[in-house]
Amino acid sequence: MASGKVTSWAHGEEFVDEESLFEEPGVLARARERGSELGVAPVLPGAGALMRVLAASVGARSAVEIGTGAGVASLYVLAGMHPDGVLTTIDPEVENQRAAREAFSEAGLRSGRARTIAGSPREVIGRLTDHAYDLVSFHADAPHARDLLTHARRLLRPGGVLVISQALYHDRVADPTARDATTQEVRALLREVQEAEDLIPALSPSGDGVLAAVLRG
Repeated sequence: MASGKVTSWAHGEEFVDEESLFEEPGVLARARERGSELGVAPVLPGAGALMRVLAASVGARSAVEIGTGAGVASLYVLAGMHPDGVLTTIDPEVENQRAAREAFSEAGLRSGRARTIAGSPREVIGRLTDHAYDLVSFHADAPHARDLLTHARRLLRPGGVLVISQALYHDRVADPTARDATTQEVRALLREVQEAEDLIPALSPSGDGVLAAVLRG
């Protein structure tokens, strides 16, 4: 990548000040630290900022996140949602959700704004109500990501937003020499979104890549 592009990417990552999102200083920084301790990679600031904008753009009152991690992406989405909005976040790891709840508490979020559910994402998401959500998000390299995409399209209301983070998968998606199984799966997921007649997509290089799509009305 040309040096100018690298500089521009870095500038974009620093454009939104994480410290300005919540009254308590250091909330996102500490959430990132907990994520590192748990071995989960949080979204980078540029991706988080874009997720916040997408949540705000639809005035999201109800959102689903698959893969809570330590709550970094959750905090960004919640920061963009309507003040009364509720995020349902699903993760199979209890320790991840414990860390996320700590971050939600530090951020001063009122009880009930974030509903954490521990369990198999495919099983939990299968029980959620059709066309009831303004935003659905998950990681491109999540297990069974293409199944999650099918569920996301079912859950979104018309005009709702699909957000897939880590969509460039460590810059491997655009590298034709990268042929590992996970990269191939991510490419297949992106193609499915790109070719879906009911979705209007865009791919941003923010963070590790964010694929966003609006469900047609």
